[in-house]
Amino acid sequence: MTELWLGAGFFAFVLTAVALAGYFYLRMVDRLVDHAVERRDAAGADQLLAVGRRTVSSAAFAHLFQSIGENFPAARNEQNPYRQRLSAAGYRWPSALAIFYGIKGGSALFFAGLFGILALVLKHNPALIPLPMICGLGIGFLLPDRVLSSRVQVRAQRLRSALPPALDLMVLAMEAGQALDQSLADTSRGLKRTHPDFSGELAQLCMELRTGSSRALAFRAMAARNKEPELKKVANLLIDSDRFGVSIGPALRSHAKYLRNRFRQQAQEKARKIGVKLIFPVFFLIFPSVLLVTLGPACMMLVQQLKALVQ
Repeated sequence: MTELWLGAGFFAFVLTAVALAGYFYLRMVDRLVDHAVERRDAAGADQLLAVGRRTVSSAAFAHLFQSIGENFPAARNEQNPYRQRLSAAGYRWPSALAIFYGIKGGSALFFAGLFGILALVLKHNPALIPLPMICGLGIGFLLPDRVLSSRVQVRAQRLRSALPPALDLMVLAMEAGQALDQSLADTSRGLKRTHPDFSGELAQLCMELRTGSSRALAFRAMAARNKEPELKKVANLLIDSDRFGVSIGPALRSHAKYLRNRFRQQAQEKARKIGVKLIFPVFFLIFPSVLLVTLGPACMMLVQQLKALVQ
């Protein structure tokens, strides 16, 4: 009887939590629909980057996670290392850190409830529920970190692959007689469809240059935002060329050639490693199947003949 009451209480708790979450979610949707124009005017760049072309539903979820994440003390810390990681992943609006902590908290609660329900369904013992819930809480809290690291690596790869065509466009623009600032703007527009991430970086760089920031500071800020070694090399190349008065066009052309050669060598290195990496699946998966097909009938015939001799 006690187990039945515990199960009923846990079910009632989950049902109440889901109902309250749905109620607050619907209230947020209504508020977003009624005051969309006012929010757009008041929020400025934050709403343009955070909401943009999203639907009202996704904006409501973002607002929900933001309201949850604002309760974390670390979300209000300006020196939080997560800010730099979110910036490297492309999430640079002011509320990104609060939304990220809200996602961590929501994921932790979701996995804790999921593991608790699975433990109750599989074991039918309410005394075993706390341990799976604690495990789910830890897994759910750490899972967004893994996803964020993956997003940072994927975006770094996209930026790395965009460098050679971007340098070629900059060389063409500068050899046509344009200044460095104008060539950066034209390169940003030219890469908008094929490489939107690098196009956004160049657009932000151009905005910083227009606000009066020096080229050296703007290039260093671009390299610090992304933590990509190849992008940092390009930034140092532009800084040194601008400081010493060297012609930037030949330097960018030679660096683009160097990047293509290096990427080609890295691709060839990965291709040569495939043979070594295939040893393990071949040995543990394919080779046993081949042995079973080739030696299986012979072993069966040998066993039958040995039985006949013994009898």
